Amino acid sequence: MENTNVNPKTPSPELIFEAFHAYQRTAALKAAIELDVFTAVGEGNQEPSTLARRCRASERGIRILCDYLTIIGLLEKEGAAYSLTPDSKAFLDVRSPAYFGGAIRFLNSSYQLQAFNDVAAAVRKGGALLNDRETVSNDHSLWVEFARGMAPMMAPAAEDIAEILGAQGGDPWKVLDIAAGHGLFGVAIARFNHQARIYALDWEPVLQVALENARKARVEDRYFLLKGSAFAVEFGSGYDLVLATNFFHHFDPETCRQLMGKIHAALKADGRLVTLEFIPNEDRVSPPLVAAFSFTMLATTPSGDAYPYSELERMLQDGGFRKNALQELPRSLQKIVISQP
Repeated sequence: MENTNVNPKTPSPELIFEAFHAYQRTAALKAAIELDVFTAVGEGNQEPSTLARRCRASERGIRILCDYLTIIGLLEKEGAAYSLTPDSKAFLDVRSPAYFGGAIRFLNSSYQLQAFNDVAAAVRKGGALLNDRETVSNDHSLWVEFARGMAPMMAPAAEDIAEILGAQGGDPWKVLDIAAGHGLFGVAIARFNHQARIYALDWEPVLQVALENARKARVEDRYFLLKGSAFAVEFGSGYDLVLATNFFHHFDPETCRQLMGKIHAALKADGRLVTLEFIPNEDRVSPPLVAAFSFTMLATTPSGDAYPYSELERMLQDGGFRKNALQELPRSLQKIVISQP
């Protein structure tokens, strides 16, 4: 029989305490990646004694860490034996082709953590507190870590975008990849389309990572480097396609409009701009993981944001793009906007 005496609206401190301790989840995951716990479990080291030997750690420490990882849903436990969950098997065992544990080097870098030390002050200011060391400052060293750590996470989206755009058709595309980073978005198009020429734009140290990935994909002969800032480097003209992936969210609307106008001028009359972004619903609070990205921008950029589609579309139209279509990606929380003049 249903208990009618329970009030579903009775206040509970549980959510608040979880938030107070959320940093411990991050710390536990970081430790497990550093100790190679998930790979060790996947190899068959399932009990604390064998895990301790494999991870070169104390048995007590491993037991407590793995119990905690079980509590937060990253391991499973039966008796004294641990096993991987489907998620940790796919993404946290280094032997998996989808492994992206290395992303923690960027997402939990000392810079990122420092940016959230005084969020109240960032709220008062309306942007990052780190002045010339914000992530949008020239040639920030953090982006090399981004390029190396985030590439595996972005690979599925890069392939899906290449397929959606019809790269496999083989037309001789001239492609500009703005803020190329790891370069995987341009590289995927070059892999699908053997006649595509990719012009990757970013800071020189970051471009070396992109070039490494182009070499691995054996497309380096069609991969060209444009070194510097997207706001300062001359793009040239005649592009069939421009990629602006995870870029506009770093800037205020007026800065975005200016760059969109510059992109418009570089495209062919029938060219396309592809924008990849975290695009929340119009209420700005859903879906949760996507909408929360705006908070990251508050702490790490002077004026960036996660823009709902209505705002992105308005900026694009002001930049000269009259035709804009929002599209889901099958393997990503992010969405793309395909725009034409």
